[in-house]
Amino acid sequence: MLTGCSPEEEQTKETTSFNNPVYEPVLADPSIIKAEDGSYYAYGTEDAWGDDSETKLVPISRSTNLIDWEFVGEAFEEKPDWKAAGDIWAPDIQFYNDQYMLYYSLSLWGDLNPGIGVAVSDTPAGPFQDKGKMFTSEEIGVANSIDPFFYVEGDVPYLVWGSFHGIYGIELSQDGVTTVGEKFQLAGEDYEAPYIIERDGFYYFFGSKGSCCEGEDSTYHLAIARSESFKGPYVDREGKTLLDNGGTTILSSDEDSKFAGPGHNSIITDEAGEDWLVYHAIEKTDPLLWTGASRRPLMIDPIVWEDSWPLIEGGQPSEEQLKVPVTD
Repeated sequence: MLTGCSPEEEQTKETTSFNNPVYEPVLADPSIIKAEDGSYYAYGTEDAWGDDSETKLVPISRSTNLIDWEFVGEAFEEKPDWKAAGDIWAPDIQFYNDQYMLYYSLSLWGDLNPGIGVAVSDTPAGPFQDKGKMFTSEEIGVANSIDPFFYVEGDVPYLVWGSFHGIYGIELSQDGVTTVGEKFQLAGEDYEAPYIIERDGFYYFFGSKGSCCEGEDSTYHLAIARSESFKGPYVDREGKTLLDNGGTTILSSDEDSKFAGPGHNSIITDEAGEDWLVYHAIEKTDPLLWTGASRRPLMIDPIVWEDSWPLIEGGQPSEEQLKVPVTD
């Protein structure tokens, strides 16, 4: 006689392994945080999917184990109005000054003057209250100013940003809402989507190169470099600096891969101290949303540290089953 599990039994079964992607249909340009409530929250670029013709204004998904995710809502109840037209791209979530801060890009494809804004909330699920514009491309003097990333060095908050016109950083006010001082350059024109972590005396820069959004033909890939100083210079494993567009590729795809265009990462550390790369990629057999936009689901892979350098096993998005992260 065949028997099955009841719904209650199914809920108590522990997930021990997983396959990518971990969330579908889409969560592009993901940013992740372990919130004060103990759950993980991931935030993505504005997209439309399912039966809803309206885009979701920064979709938020929640998980207790980094594998099983549920959509919990949108970060914004209405689109920020400090720019005449634009979509909300590439959010970066941070917990700072006892509140959740969401840095975001406001841009259109081919926009000549995109910009970056910030919103705040007391809870990770929002809704977030928009604090408005930090700067536009014209105001800051960097073309295509999108893809923000927030970092605190010592007690000093910084914003790092950029997309194929140089990666830059700038000091922020202590409330994290306005810029202070002069910008400084970290990487050349080959990069967008910067992400930096500190580990064992080095600062590691992760950045994306190539085309993000051409469906199965996307060439997006991830490269890294490191520095002994937050402000650089960042140097790859071959000794070339990021200012000269160096960078050691750690994640890409080839013609035999199931996935195309892996990139735009963030990083989360599990309870066992293992680092996980959180990113998007495109399934070649199902590359587009109904809108025609590239379908970029959420992916995770463990980071292996070898000779004080990060790498991804196999150098491509994993297709086999992996052991789940260690979570509470």
